[in-house]
Amino acid sequence: MTLTIMMDLNDAELEFSDLVYAYQSWIIAVINDEKLDSENKLLTNEISDDALNAMRFLPGEVTTAIETSLARVYDVDPDELSSILFPEE
Repeated sequence: MTLTIMMDLNDAELEFSDLVYAYQSWIIAVINDEKLDSENKLLTNEISDDALNAMRFLPGEVTTAIETSLARVYDVDPDELSSILFPEE
């Protein structure tokens, strides 16, 4: 299963859904690698880079909604997920 999309922020065809997909991919990869007993690691530098770029353009309400929704889907405590995603905060 590959989640990498290598987002080009200069692409005129880039859409809001691409930003959401990049952010979702990062959260899913982090949950997979940190919380699930999965042998396959999903998080790559490309996924992390794309998510950081997407965060620059996504409103905070959208990123929070994505985090909350995926925490529910994967049965992860939202506060714990936040501390995994942003450990230095």
